[in-house]
Amino acid sequence: MTLIDFIIRIKNGYLAGKEVVDVKRSIRTVRSLELLKKHGYIQEFDVPENIMEPISVTLSYKGHKPAISEVKLFSKPGRRVYRGVKEIRPVTGGLGIALISTSRGIMTDKQARKEKVGGELLFAIW
Repeated sequence: MTLIDFIIRIKNGYLAGKEVVDVKRSIRTVRSLELLKKHGYIQEFDVPENIMEPISVTLSYKGHKPAISEVKLFSKPGRRVYRGVKEIRPVTGGLGIALISTSRGIMTDKQARKEKVGGELLFAIW
């Protein structure tokens, strides 16, 4: 499963009104879930001990509205998008986050600007 498939599963879960979605396990997926939880885009996730079992992600709603209103994908398997630190801009005026794969791991756009590192722009979410 690519990181794109993971974020699309979460987006589709919100559109379908589901409370829990399952995503395949990978190191990038777990790190991305940690950041999404920290910023309130998901409620909880459970990583099972068995590496073959999927990760259960509990989606977050504000009232009856999904916590995620839009997802914009940048890098795709056939077209990677890289940005230097000076080219990384805030998402929707700081109301959303972008996840960037850097040499120091996956981090948000704000963290990347703070640590002055660029990298592969994965997706933006708000």
